[in-house]
Amino acid sequence: MVFWIASVAGLAVAYLLGSAPTGYLAGKLLKGIDIRQHGSRSIGATNVLRTVGKWPALAVLLVDVLKGVAAIVFARWFWPWLYGWPSVTPPAGLDLQTWAPWAVGLAGFAVVLGHSRSIWLKFAGGKSAATGLGVLLAMSWPVGLGAAAVFGAALAISRIVSLSSMLAALAAIALVCGLGQPTPYRLLVIGGGLYVIVRHRANIQRLLARTEPRLGQSRPAE
Repeated sequence: MVFWIASVAGLAVAYLLGSAPTGYLAGKLLKGIDIRQHGSRSIGATNVLRTVGKWPALAVLLVDVLKGVAAIVFARWFWPWLYGWPSVTPPAGLDLQTWAPWAVGLAGFAVVLGHSRSIWLKFAGGKSAATGLGVLLAMSWPVGLGAAAVFGAALAISRIVSLSSMLAALAAIALVCGLGQPTPYRLLVIGGGLYVIVRHRANIQRLLARTEPRLGQSRPAE
C-alpha cells in the first residue's frame, strides 16, 4: 500500500510541474493582463508572442519544454529511490526494471495533462505541444529531435505553428513505433500525440477554413 501511495504522489509531482501556468504568469507579471482574454486565449508561447512580446514568448517556450524534461528526470530518479527505501515493499513480481518504463510513461502523461488542465487555472491550460516535446527529448532523444526537426521544417514552410505542432506529434508517433522503443513509451507517445492533436481541434477548423493566422500575424480573440 505504501508503494502505491508513494507512486501516486510521484505522479502528482509530475502533474504539478506541468500545471505551472508559465504563459499566464508572463501576461500577469509583464503586462498585468490575463492572457486568456487576449488573442487566441491560449497560455502557450504563440499567444504570448502575439500579446506580450518575442522574448517573453521565448522564455515561456523554454520553460514549458523544461517542465516536460523535469518530469522525466524526476521519474527516473524517484522510482529507483523508492525501490531502495527500506520501509517500502514493492508488490511481489514488480521489479524495478519492469516498472520503471511504465512509471516514466505515466509521469510523461501526467506532466502533459498538467499543462493542459492546470489546477491553478481551474483545469484549463495550453495545448501541451512544448511540454510534450520536453518529455520526448528526455525520454528518447532521437524521437524528440526528429519531432523537433519536423516542427522546424513545417514552420519554416508554412509559418503556421498549430499545423507544425500537429505534424510534429504525428512524426513522434511514427518515430517511436519505428525505432523500437519500449511499449510504455510507445503508448505514451501515441496517446499523448493524439491528445495534442485533439487539443488543436479549433485550429483544425480554422485551417480547413483557411483562416488560421501565420506566425507574426495577429487576430481577434475567439
